[in-house]
Amino acid sequence: MTQGSLASRLFERFQFLVPARFRVRHPVVPVVRLSGAIGAVMPLRPGLAISNVATVLDRAFSIKGAKAVAIVVNSPGGSPAQSHLIFKRIRAYADEKKLPVFAFVEDAAASGGYMLACAADEIFADPSSILGSIGVVSAGFGFDRLIERFGIERRVYTAGDKKAMLDPFQPEDPQEVERLKDLQREIHQVFVSLVRSRRGAKLDETNGDLFSGAFWVGEQAVRLGLADGIGDIRTVMRQRFGDKVQLRVIEPARPPLLGRLFGRRGLGESSLIDPDALLGALEERASWSRLGL
Repeated sequence: MTQGSLASRLFERFQFLVPARFRVRHPVVPVVRLSGAIGAVMPLRPGLAISNVATVLDRAFSIKGAKAVAIVVNSPGGSPAQSHLIFKRIRAYADEKKLPVFAFVEDAAASGGYMLACAADEIFADPSSILGSIGVVSAGFGFDRLIERFGIERRVYTAGDKKAMLDPFQPEDPQEVERLKDLQREIHQVFVSLVRSRRGAKLDETNGDLFSGAFWVGEQAVRLGLADGIGDIRTVMRQRFGDKVQLRVIEPARPPLLGRLFGRRGLGESSLIDPDALLGALEERASWSRLGL
């Protein structure tokens, strides 16, 4: 080791003793992890919603001297509205702070998860990542024959003839199904327009399945223009900002210990496991399963 390199390492190690104006400032890239299903957040479903993401994004985009912001996406999708709200918040901060945004896909950026990735100026994925699923899905169960079998009578009283639309305990009504499909088409068009506005001429729209809800793995997604390249966050950020770049992970605020142990429960609830939260966890598992994960 030369004397020059030894002196350089010693200087870096003891920078905290040097007045701030004389310190060597390496490039900083704040990192925000967006992991989990998108929608209602419950004790057994620590997913993504604007309510628990906004503060983390604010902190990431407020770091002085940041060269960019990186978002690590790992989501099978979920609520269209929450996906769009998070997308808009990222773009608002990026435009306000004049900072480029890079997205790095882990297992999946599918459906609403891909919408989150589209908030970035460039998208990178692993060769085995799943991207796409640009579509809208609704799923449920029909229990009308089950309750009929057990002699259970369903009583519903409404003001407004569409108020009980798609009631799972009533026989399916074709008109109500068509109404649901109309709503899905509207949401789908919002999604398609967003992807086109963000990915532009990069998209290979000669592929008729691009907006069909189909999904692809890394290299295929790059060829279709859904991603810009194959790469991981450390490698790509070092290529862009140098080997000394500091990737600073912005952690969400941790709830109090008792809250982490028992979760938040409403007045009068004594069960440690909320049935709604359990159903939410099962729904999230189903979302991942649709991608084969």
